[in-house]
Amino acid sequence: MYAGFDTCPEDAFADFHVAVIRESGLLNWMKPRARFYFDGRPSFIPLPVSQSFAMLEWGLNWCVAAHGHQYLIIHAAVIEREGRAAILPGAPGAGKSTLCAGLINRGWRLLSDELALLDLDSGLVCGMCRPVNLKNASIDVIRRFAPHAVMTGPVPDTTKGTIALMRPPEESIAARDAPARPAWIIVPDYSPEASPELVPHDRALAFMLLAEQSFNYDIHGKNGFAAVGRLIDACHCYRFSYSNLEDAVRIFDRLAGGCE
Repeated sequence: MYAGFDTCPEDAFADFHVAVIRESGLLNWMKPRARFYFDGRPSFIPLPVSQSFAMLEWGLNWCVAAHGHQYLIIHAAVIEREGRAAILPGAPGAGKSTLCAGLINRGWRLLSDELALLDLDSGLVCGMCRPVNLKNASIDVIRRFAPHAVMTGPVPDTTKGTIALMRPPEESIAARDAPARPAWIIVPDYSPEASPELVPHDRALAFMLLAEQSFNYDIHGKNGFAAVGRLIDACHCYRFSYSNLEDAVRIFDRLAGGCE
């Protein structure tokens, strides 16, 4: 999943030191389990060894969400085209990771499928290009839509159902340090058999959604309130209903081209 990423020298600075370590003991020999460690301390409950790679990704997200307070951190996917970013907030099941995975396999750049990192000073969204976490039916949807995509095998019976990771496209990895200017806030709403529809979204409701979906809005206080306000002012706000990724690609490409 990280084949295209550079590795740092061992003495380089790191924000977090993490590990996934197999538990010891007779019980864990019979049913192997592993635990996530953060800066040398065990964190969270142990999970079956087969879920180790997912635990690493979930643990990394927690590290950033719980400690990266130089940013306003919003639970949202972020993709970019020609320097302009689309922020896709939404609750689990809204289809944001599936939509994100589909679009980055058709020319959009991945900044994150999970966490939007908003710089409060510049107003730019910074990248956290890492494997995309796909769940349940989304796994086969992306396999059919992008058969060239590199994915792990599916792992069933996690707390999120069956999961698999998809490696970001090489172009996204190469540009992972480049921030982007927010241009759109698009709230996805996947529904089987839904007709594709991109419609304006109430800006006040979009503000409330971003504040609600932020992990550290309350920590930033007045600065967080002002940052979300500036973000809303800088973006076009939409709701997007869809059931088919080909329709989504067509509509998002029109949006990037200024046709919406």
